[in-house]
Amino acid sequence: MFYREAGDFKVSYADDSQTFPIKFDRYRYYVVLAVAFGIIPFLINDYWANAILLPFLIYSIAAIGLNILVGYCGQVSLGTGGFMAVGAYAVYKFMTAFPEVSMFVHVLLAGGVTALVCVAFGLPSLRIKGFYLAVATLAAQFFLVWLFNRVPWFYNYSASGQINAPERDVFGIVITGPNAPAWATYFFCLIFLTFCAIVARNLTRGTTGRTWMAIRDMDIAAEIIGVNPLKAKLTAFAVSGFLIGISGALFFSVYLGAVEVGEAFGINKSFLVLFMVIIGGLGSIFGSFAGAAFLVLLPVVLKVLGVDVMGWPTDIVAHFQLVIVGGLIVFFLIAEPHGLAQLWRVAKEKLRLWPFPH
Repeated sequence: MFYREAGDFKVSYADDSQTFPIKFDRYRYYVVLAVAFGIIPFLINDYWANAILLPFLIYSIAAIGLNILVGYCGQVSLGTGGFMAVGAYAVYKFMTAFPEVSMFVHVLLAGGVTALVCVAFGLPSLRIKGFYLAVATLAAQFFLVWLFNRVPWFYNYSASGQINAPERDVFGIVITGPNAPAWATYFFCLIFLTFCAIVARNLTRGTTGRTWMAIRDMDIAAEIIGVNPLKAKLTAFAVSGFLIGISGALFFSVYLGAVEVGEAFGINKSFLVLFMVIIGGLGSIFGSFAGAAFLVLLPVVLKVLGVDVMGWPTDIVAHFQLVIVGGLIVFFLIAEPHGLAQLWRVAKEKLRLWPFPH
């Protein structure tokens, strides 16, 4: 009874195929956007932005990108960290070469460069799949990290080998560098997350998303009924790379400000984003948000409970975090393979019938 669909009729194909066809979902979406854009920017400080909100926004974009590739198209990838590094180094080169161009353009161009690189490394998916494709993308991860470490042109011949984001502004408001206010960096990342989520949602609900899911479920049968596997797989790699590149560009320029590729974009980053997708739910845009929120909030909650409340050493709490994440991944793979998104679907089914038990 809380989650109502009764009486929500559609009288045209356009109404029936809109992004949120159920009125309750649509209103909930408007409320979330109103809170995100109209309330949170006036309440946050540097701690909330750097500890929770910015990581959540950026990792959500990366999780959506990986979910399109793994969850919707069924192409296993372990190269997310390397592709984020491509976005970071691309936006760095654009920021230093064209300082007068808007940061919005720089980030979008970095996403485009990452999409091209991702398509190039996605070519083996036309001949291999499953474990072998995972190994190929893992090789891409190590190759890209090695490339950015060994070729000085990428970090502008800096003696330290690091890249540092120069201070840039949008409409006179600084969004990169140490002087950027928390609300401005939050707004900048939120705009990109909203854009990426709307694009991903519409793509996955349309013809393109259906071809991805056909390839995921049974590629031979999909090819027999007319789906072009070359186009489907490479478009999935391109869209995934575009979103992951945007997340890498924001991760470097807005969130960290200075990175060393091995530390910031190593194999741990690839596994972290993959765990977000697994825990949140494969093949679900909402699952990407849920998984990112869970793995961003988990260290903060453990630190507050373990270190501040119970007085445990920080290294013990860090080990507990690894144990909890590993245990949850095993639990979700066994008990609920579709993750937190499926739990939300079950909750909605219960709310449809409440207070009746069945």
